[in-house]
This record gives sequence, structure tokens and C-alpha cells, in this order.
Amino acid sequence: MKKIASSLFFFFTITNFAQIKGTVTDDKGNPLPAVSVFIESTFIGTTTNENGQYQLKPKDNTSNIIVFQYLGFKTKKVNLTSASQTIDVQLSEENITLNEIVIRKSDNPANAIIRNAIDSKKDNTEKMRKYEASFYSRGIFRIKNAPKKIMGQKLDMFDEMLDSTRSGILYLSETFSHIAVEKPDKFKETIIASKVSGDDNGFSFNSAEAANFDFYENYTKAQVNVISPIADNAFNYYKYKFEGSFFDENKHQINKIKVTPRRETEPAMEGFIYIVDDSWAIYATDLSIRGEQLQNPAMTTLTVKQNFNFNTARKIWVKNSQTLDFGASLLGIVISGRLTYVYSDYVFKDAFSKRSFTREVLSFAENANKKDSLYWSALRPIPLTAEEATDYLKKDVLQAKKKSKTYLDSIDAKGNKFKAFDVILGYTHNNSFRNIEFKYHGLLKGIGFNTVQGWTLDTSLEWLKENEENRTFSDFSVHFNYGFAEEKFRPDFCYINKFSNLNQSELRVCGGSMVAQFNPSNPISNIINSISTLFFKDNYMKLFERNYANIFYKREVINGLVLDGAIDYSERKPLFNHTDYVLLKRDKLYTSNNPLVPYDFVTPAITKHNLAKGNVNAKITFGQKYWSRPDGKFNIRDNDYPVIHLGFEKGFAGSEKKYEYDLVKARLTYDITLGNKGRLEMNLKAGKFYNANAISFTDFYHPNGNQTHIGETPNYLNVFNLLPYYAGSTNDSYFEAHAEHNDKGYIMNKLPLLNKLKSTLVLGYHNLSIPDRAPYHEFSVGLDNLGFGKFKLFRVDYVRSYQNGYQGDGVVFGLKFLNLLK
Repeated sequence: MKKIASSLFFFFTITNFAQIKGTVTDDKGNPLPAVSVFIESTFIGTTTNENGQYQLKPKDNTSNIIVFQYLGFKTKKVNLTSASQTIDVQLSEENITLNEIVIRKSDNPANAIIRNAIDSKKDNTEKMRKYEASFYSRGIFRIKNAPKKIMGQKLDMFDEMLDSTRSGILYLSETFSHIAVEKPDKFKETIIASKVSGDDNGFSFNSAEAANFDFYENYTKAQVNVISPIADNAFNYYKYKFEGSFFDENKHQINKIKVTPRRETEPAMEGFIYIVDDSWAIYATDLSIRGEQLQNPAMTTLTVKQNFNFNTARKIWVKNSQTLDFGASLLGIVISGRLTYVYSDYVFKDAFSKRSFTREVLSFAENANKKDSLYWSALRPIPLTAEEATDYLKKDVLQAKKKSKTYLDSIDAKGNKFKAFDVILGYTHNNSFRNIEFKYHGLLKGIGFNTVQGWTLDTSLEWLKENEENRTFSDFSVHFNYGFAEEKFRPDFCYINKFSNLNQSELRVCGGSMVAQFNPSNPISNIINSISTLFFKDNYMKLFERNYANIFYKREVINGLVLDGAIDYSERKPLFNHTDYVLLKRDKLYTSNNPLVPYDFVTPAITKHNLAKGNVNAKITFGQKYWSRPDGKFNIRDNDYPVIHLGFEKGFAGSEKKYEYDLVKARLTYDITLGNKGRLEMNLKAGKFYNANAISFTDFYHPNGNQTHIGETPNYLNVFNLLPYYAGSTNDSYFEAHAEHNDKGYIMNKLPLLNKLKSTLVLGYHNLSIPDRAPYHEFSVGLDNLGFGKFKLFRVDYVRSYQNGYQGDGVVFGLKFLNLLK
């Protein structure tokens, strides 16, 4: 009986592993990567790896002819003799001729072909409008000649992955999934298996939707939308040259068209697109774009290669493989990568059921990341190269080593050594085995100056415990602040617990003593205020003392609806200037700490009082889609819809009744990409106070002003660039509007000389309306994406303001990196 069972097991195993495999080379014996290999008249296919190797698992009752198709080479067909055999193939170069097509000499033949392709996009897209398919992806990122140091700091995080030349594989992953598509905007992917080298709990980021380079669409989504060579407006961006034509194995005439951007600064691709005569469908693409064209200067190039094969049964051209190759370099680090995708087992649908598509666009099957090597060996459509197989083995061993307590303790013992400069720069003590981190944040970043406290020192101690598997954490920190002129020490603490990454539930409990800006948005940063005060004697930061206790809770109730609430009790005390110290402009007087009466040094902005505040807020993200992973839910905005914030705030239990109030508020944000014409973003706010005639100035609504002429954020959708910080404060009703249009190079790329800046044009408008005052307006024009080489960290805007006529103008210098220092 055991022998029979063993025989049956062996038989079914052999059947399951039956496959066609081999190597594809050119006529000189050089391996050919990314060759499209498929079974004729089916949607069963694969592609060769970097060494020209392939493997293909045929199904019962399929054709017995295997087809090898590769750009620039003649297609070859081979008859199968069994379900398991090795077929090595040599391909010879294609003879591309210029006399296969006859078009009027007065017209560029390539232009006529492209016009037909554009006119036929709708028909060709309709043939692929509804389908299901199997999807396989593999991603590999390599580093070459990695430097040992960057700006004096050791780069040793990759040492165990690199060889003696400091080169090697940084990342290797694979994904099997099932996809369902209904164009133009319905998509669903279920990842059946996911594998990441060196991480047995990892989930590959490869997804079919992210791989969707569909040149039948006008634009391919990226940091800047890439214009398709057959977009409706393609002739405004491309020049075309007919390189010749050839016939495929089914006697289709294939036209090879060279595409070249009209302007090298625009997001248009260069290379070749192959168009099938008569149907004008895409046969293949081999197109590249430079990183600077995508406004990503760290990237050198991105190359997209696609292969389509013809299904004789359905008379349709379907994409069966795609590769994305890229290179990037920054600070001496050179990285290259390839993402390989295989599409197979297409099933075309007349209609999907109503529940086929939901807001969940990606999900993982149970134990998707726990499939063993036998599973992958049986189903992987592209064989691993020796380098990739070695990387899996090497990193499996390395992972086991790195998970051991002995190894983690040894690494911690080395990293946890305290050094003299850690007093200033900060210190971190890790217990990696338990995922616990203790951090002292140092003194350097906490040095500042303001007129209330004089020179200040800020630092904090932090304890953090993370759960890597479900991406939750607990964090407890104690913050210390001391003002030397004021001679006062203030501590406060905060405990944060993120319970779930599935519903984003989070609890915060905080309390203590602190100095706070009257505007809780903190419109002026410590570093900018210190510079403007010490060098220009402009003390814009206005402060009060807040002794408080606060509890906050947030949770996503249903998809797209996040509720949060907080209760806060605080004692508020007025503060006064304690120093007149300055480095420059000694003849100029500081203003007082009263934002309402800047030259009254006696009257406080507020009187000491206590108040409790409660607020409830809702964030509604319409049309929100999401990914479901075992380690959390990842939300994806639908840019066709706005995001709405609604809130109610109540002041109660005041030391005097006059401090109590009610506030109803709302905010709407919306951003939309306008094809290749840039991005429009809006931020609208409105609110109304009730029973608030005598409330404290701390509880007013304070629009974000700016008097420093320094921009600290990537965009200016929440700030008035010339408005004094507290000139628009109100305890009545308010309306605030901000809008910016960033052309993403649409205009700038076309302007001679200016296009050398590789910058973008930004047009802005800002409005503030409050009772009993004329509306305040700002208009701005600026250049973003400015910088040096690969570091685009600056922005410059010219701004004019109006209120009852012209008010003033100024130039705002955007230092976007300051946002990282806060």
C-alpha cells in the first residue's frame, strides 16, 4: 500500500511540475532577455530572464506550438512533442524593410501610421475593456560600488549584502496575483503569493496597478504625467520617423516607428513603438525617459518595454510581458533596477457582477507570504538566475542570523556605546530583540531664542516599542524646555498608542507645562524666529504659558470616514518679554509679547484663566480606495473627489463664564491633475463662533500669516504670505480660500532659456473674509523646483496683496527643507 501511495504521489508531482524550459539566444550564442514566449492561440505565456532562460507550464487541450517573439528578431515557432521538455532556441535578426508600405511622398509615412493609431485607440481599448488575468511580477534592485562613507558618515547598513566591490542585490521580490479589470477605472487585485528575499514575513510592493503603463491612455501617471506617443495631442510633443516594417508569423505587417520628443525638457519618451498595420494596435514598445523629464533628478533613466501577442481565436492583441528598467544615483550611491511583469490566462468578460469591484483594490490571500520554495518552483513563470537564487539562499541564512538574540545583542552592544558628543547630538539605546528603543534627542536642535525666554534649550527623552508584524507601536516621551532669561523650567509628556493599522485607531494622553504660540498651527518655526529676532530684531513669535492635560482618540469608523475627539483642560497665563538681547540692529526696539498691541509693554494679551475644551471632528474622503494587507489598511485617495473636514468645538468649565464658547467649522481640500497641464490644489475653510464675544485671544481663529518672507512648506495652501500673523484673528465667522496651480513644466518647458532651469511655474490666489472688514486677497506667481544639480529644495514667489485697494508686495523665498527640521 505504501508503494502504491508513493507511486501516486510521484506521478502527481511529476504532472504538477511538467513544464517546457530552455534558453533563447541570438545566432552568435548570446542570451536574449525579455523574449516573449507563449503557446500559440492561447493566453499562456512567459518571458526569458536576464540569462535568456524561460520556463512555461502548458495546460491540457492547448495548442502544441510554442512561439518565441522578440523585438528586432524573427519570430520563431516550435512544435511541442511532450508536456515536459527542454527547447533551446536561436533567433535571427529581423529584416526590416522600407518598401513594405506605400504612402504619399508629401506626407511623413510615420505620421500617417500614428494618426491611424490615435484614431483607432478607442476600438483597440474596447477589445480589452473587461477581463480577468493572472499576473506575475519580479523586482530586483542592485547597488554598484557603494561608497564607504557619505558626508563623513559610515554607510555600513548594506555591508553584509555586498561583495568585495561593494556591489550586490539590495532588494528582490516576487508576486503572483489575480487581477480583474473593467476600463476605465475599475480594478481589483488579489495577491495569492508574495515573497521578499531576506524577509519571511514581507509583502512585496509589486502590484499590477502600479505597473499599468497603458499607452492607449493619453497619459501614464507618474510624478509628472508622461505623454503617450499615441496620445490625442501627441503631435505637439513628438516627432516620428518610419524605420521600416516586417511581417510576423501571422502575416501581420508591423511598422517600426522611431519617436523623439520635440523638446527634450518635456515628459515625452524616446525610442520605438511598433504599430500593426490595418488594426493599428500596439505590437510592442521600447521607450525611455530621463529622470529630469519626470522632475526626479535622482533618477537617470526609465525604460519601458512591452510585448503584445495576437490571439487568433479572439482576433485581439494582448500584452503578455513588460519590463521597467531604471537607474538612479545620489551622493555617490548608484542603484539600478528591473521590474518584470508577465500577464497570462486572460479571460474576457461580457459583464462583471455588481460586487466584483469595490473600494478594496488590492488584497492578500491567507498566508500569501508563507508559500514554500516548492510552490514557487512549480509556478514561477520566469526561472531565477543564479544570482537571484543565491540571493534568496544568502539572505535566508542572513535573516535567521539577524533574528537571533545573540546577533541582535551584539549589534546593540556596538551601537549603544555612549560617546562624548552624544550629549549634544543625541543618543539612542536599542533592544532590537524586543523592538524597544530609548532615545535622547540631544541639545543641538533644541537651541533657540525668543524675547520671552531668551536663549532656550529643548530636549526630550523617548521610549518606543514597535510591533513590526502589524505595524503598531507605543510611544512615551518627556519633553524639557528651559528659558535662560526667564529662568524657568517647563516639562511636559505625551503617551501615544497606535492600536491598529487596520482602522488607524490611536490614543494620545499628554500633559504638563509649555510655552505655546497663540496660533496653535505654530506659523513661525523656532529656527526662523530665532534668526529674525537675533539679526533683525523682529520678534514675531507671540507666546503664552499653557499648563494642560489632554486626551485624544482617533479611529476610521468605515472606509473613508475618520472620527476623532479630544478633551483638553488648561490653565493659560500671560507672558512678557524678558530680554532685549540682539546680535544686530541694536538701535531697533523689540515689539511686546502682546500681538494685539505690539508697543504696549504693560497690558497682557490675556489674563490668567482656566478653560476646558472638547472637540469632535470628522474627515470624509469620498471615493476612497484602499489596499488590505495583513499588516494594515492603506488608503488611496480618489482625486476625482474632495476631502471634507467637519468639526465642532466647545469651551466649557471656564474659570469665568465669558471664556466659554461654541465653534462650528468646516474645511474642503481638493487637488486634481489636469492631464499634462499641471496640478490644481485648493484648500477652503469656514467657521462660525457662537457666544464668543469675550473669549480669550488664545481661542480665536488665527489664519496663518507670514512676515518673514521665508516659506517653510512645499506649498502655500495654508498660509497668507504677506499677512501679519494676527491681523486676521477673529472670534466671529470666517472664510479662507487658498488655491495653487503648478504647471509641472507645461509652460516652463516651452520657454527658451527659462527651460534650462527645469523648474515649474506656480500661480496662487488667497482670500480671507471676516465680518466688518474688506476681504483680503493675495495673488502670486513663482518658480518651484529650483536648486542645484539633483537637489531641488527651493522656491521663489512674487506676491501682491489687496484689501480696499493695493496693500503691498514682496518676494517669498521658499526653503522647503526647513519643513524637515521642525
